Amino acid sequence: MASIKFTTKDIFEQDFKIGFRGYDQDEVNDFLDDIMKDYDAYEAIIKELKGEIARLKAQAANSPKTTLPTEESNDVLRTERPSSATNFDILRRLNRLEKEVFGKQIVQDQE
Repeated sequence: MASIKFTTKDIFEQDFKIGFRGYDQDEVNDFLDDIMKDYDAYEAIIKELKGEIARLKAQAANSPKTTLPTEESNDVLRTERPSSATNFDILRRLNRLEKEVFGKQIVQDQE
């Protein structure tokens, strides 16, 4: 991970040489002020995220460990599958019944 090279203090105290046709000093200072504000915001975000990481690690360490499914839970899963097939059969029958009932009503309404 890259280390931070400058602090807001370093940016604030940085001096530039003035050339014959150099940059506008006020414009450079305004830009550096904006950079310092961003830097402070980034530092606050990093501090907040490090705190959240520490909190989540502590929470994970204190939470109960998850276990692999046991044979008993596999039996429960096996018993649920036939009921879903039964539900599918019921839905298929209901669909046929609706077609029979409502199909006749649609034909009568059109006449």
